[in-house]
Formats: sequence, C-alpha cells, structure tokens
Amino acid sequence: MEEKREKSRNAERTRRQDDIDKILVSVRRVTKVVKGGRTMRFSALVVVGDRNGSVGIATGKASEVPMAVEKATEKAKKNMKKINIINGTIPHEAIGKFSTSEIHLLPAKPGCGVIAGGSARSVIELAGIKDIVTKIHGSTNKINCVKATLNGLLSIRTVEEVAAKRGKSPEEIL
Repeated sequence: MEEKREKSRNAERTRRQDDIDKILVSVRRVTKVVKGGRTMRFSALVVVGDRNGSVGIATGKASEVPMAVEKATEKAKKNMKKINIINGTIPHEAIGKFSTSEIHLLPAKPGCGVIAGGSARSVIELAGIKDIVTKIHGSTNKINCVKATLNGLLSIRTVEEVAAKRGKSPEEIL
C-alpha cells in the first residue's frame, strides 16, 4: 500500500516538473585564453515558464551544449517570477530596460495575438500572455532583450496592488 502512495507521489512530482516548459533562446561558443591556449566552452540562455503567469530566465556555461542547457534550465526554474496577467493580456503599458535594450509592452485586444520579436516572444509566451504588442528599441542582443522583457513584465502592477499600497479601495483608484 505504501509503495502505491510513493509511486503516486513520484508521479505528481514529475507532472509538476512537466508543467514547466522551456525554450532555448541562444547558444554561444565562448573562449577563454589561458597559458596553455584557448579553452572552448558554451553559453546557453534558457527561458522557462508554466504558461500561467510564472516565468524565469537564466544562462548556463559548460564545456558541452547539453550540460550548459541543463545548468541554465535548473537556474531558471529556481529564479521563476510571477507576472500580472488580466484576461490574457497585461493591465497597462510598460517599458522594460536592460543595458542598451529597451522594450515597449502594450496591451492588445483579444484575438490580436503575440506581436513580438523572437527573444521577447519566448518570455511572453511562456508567461502565458495571449495578446500583446511589443517594440524593441536600441540593442537587439538576445540576452539583453530577454532581460529587458522580464524587467518590463515585472514592473506591471494591478489596480488592487496600487490601491493596497496607497491604502485606498480599487474603486477610488479608477
């Protein structure tokens, strides 16, 4: 009887892990010059999310690509953040900045879809946003764009959060 319980617990754990999707955004070959020559390694940028408001990003570095992806995935799962989503879109427009990359995030009407560039699209889709319009300004470096997108999504506040911070009711804010 206990074995069945343990098997069902293990199955639950694997289901929870399977709920999290991952997208490999970029893989780079990086070199380090040392006394004996050059050491080649690989850097991987991974975005993970549950398509229900939680998303995380991370980079991993290793001597082989699969190991770098695995390291990045584990880091990203640990660094997952909650995003405010209302009716499949964001509640208000926002600007995300990281380094020289800047992204404008605009809410869209239902049915519009995700209008975003490749690296920003991965973060937005794994967060679970269905309708949004974005525009990237400045550098289009993949790592900077992903981090700018996450910064923009984290800066979004709902009416309830703003009202609670100000000590008012949501009706007074509107």
